[in-house]
Amino acid sequence: MARTIDPAAHAVRRETFLDAAQRLIQTKGYEQMSLQDVIDDAGTSKGAFYHYFDSKAALLEGVVDRMVDGATGQVAPVLNAPNLSATDKFRAVFAGIGSFKTERRDLLVGLMQTWLSDDNAIVREKFRRAVVAKMLPVYTDLIRQGVVEGSLTVTSPEHAARVMLSLLLGANEHASSLYVANHAGEIPFEVVEGALSAYPEAMERILGAPPGSLRWWDDATILHDWFD
Repeated sequence: MARTIDPAAHAVRRETFLDAAQRLIQTKGYEQMSLQDVIDDAGTSKGAFYHYFDSKAALLEGVVDRMVDGATGQVAPVLNAPNLSATDKFRAVFAGIGSFKTERRDLLVGLMQTWLSDDNAIVREKFRRAVVAKMLPVYTDLIRQGVVEGSLTVTSPEHAARVMLSLLLGANEHASSLYVANHAGEIPFEVVEGALSAYPEAMERILGAPPGSLRWWDDATILHDWFD
């Protein structure tokens, strides 16, 4: 007789491993975290772990996927707000994702060094594809709304959204590199601010938006929170 699987129980047990990995990444860092650390923290066996994940890289991918789902879920109410313009929604989405990251700062800092390493090139590529799959329809709809409202001028909302996502993913990776360099004392805050300010400016030009309408922050406070 075939063994039946309880989907709810399966999901809970999988989350237990993700929770353990997240705690350990925050306290030890991904490189220092071993699979045995995760198994011990979760209070289970190696056999149970391999039932859900086939490697440490797959576990990291699960942590990152959960973060992507959480960030997109947090901004979902904004996307359905009928009284907001497209540019207001863009700014609200950027602010919401920024807040989500700030609330999980320890986890993100724990991921940064390993995230930038050559060993995780495949994981980064999977992350990029996951973000594109989830956010391409979202940004396409927002750009289409902006075109109808007259605040954005593009010929193809879907193609523009794909270019915009490439820019955002590049900005995310660049911000990680800047964070590492800044905290190593290699670059001052002014260099960070100038480098990251270039991205919303480029995005406004790509989408034909008014200057300053798609800034990711209203002042430098959020940058100071991360980099100072």
